[in-house]
Amino acid sequence: MSTPNPQDANHSHDALFTTRGRTALVTGGSRGIGAMVARGLVLDGAHVVITSRNPETCRATAASINAAADTVGSTGRCTAVASDLSSVDGVTTLVSWLEEHLESIDILVNNAGATWGAPLEQFPLAGWTKVLNTNLVAPFYLTTGLLPLLRNAADPEHPARIINIGSVDALITPHWENFSYSASKAGLHMMTRQLAKHLAPESITVNAIAPGPILTDMLGHIAADPDAETKMLERVPLGRYGNANDLTGTVRFLASPAGAYLTGVTIPLDGGISGCAG
Repeated sequence: MSTPNPQDANHSHDALFTTRGRTALVTGGSRGIGAMVARGLVLDGAHVVITSRNPETCRATAASINAAADTVGSTGRCTAVASDLSSVDGVTTLVSWLEEHLESIDILVNNAGATWGAPLEQFPLAGWTKVLNTNLVAPFYLTTGLLPLLRNAADPEHPARIINIGSVDALITPHWENFSYSASKAGLHMMTRQLAKHLAPESITVNAIAPGPILTDMLGHIAADPDAETKMLERVPLGRYGNANDLTGTVRFLASPAGAYLTGVTIPLDGGISGCAG
């Protein structure tokens, strides 16, 4: 008979899924999926740094999140830092700021992303350069640049966490002509697995989430067209958009004690599109 692990008794049901007191960085956190994730972590009691290219939007989002935290009595806080992660210089600048202001990072959410659509034979080189730099190159160099801070937070019983935001378009063949986007997210999924293997001995887990249709600005043009929206949601076995609770619940699982023994996986948060759609 195996001996019970004393760690099993250290977490109440609520504490098992909490990120309270942790420090997180959420890139692209001023709107869309990033803002949803940041808000959920702050309301749970985490200190979250959000980044985006637009300083005003970033500050406004942080203020809104902090106001919501005050309303519910959360001790979590949100800090805004403007940063353009489409270039290596932007990544380096952000890493320098974080090293100056933080002693450690418990949770890194690589969410900042870009997309580009164009017909196959007219797809421009700029549509590859911008998208690959933002969606794949920046997460790699941000991760490697922040390894000292992640290592400072890492412990065998409480690993540091890296969560990459991929896409269902990297799991199935997209309907859209977004060639560079789907390729970049597929690369991010594989990078997740490779980084997970390299960083596991250092008590740093690396996982990815592949969202399906989440109602954000990126899908605003679809939501505004009833016919297009109906066709898109017909592809989703659960028949609806993903929402903030779906996202924050998955992120909190991966970032909390409950997800400490999981690394190198991509969770398809897509309403069943990749798993059971015909």
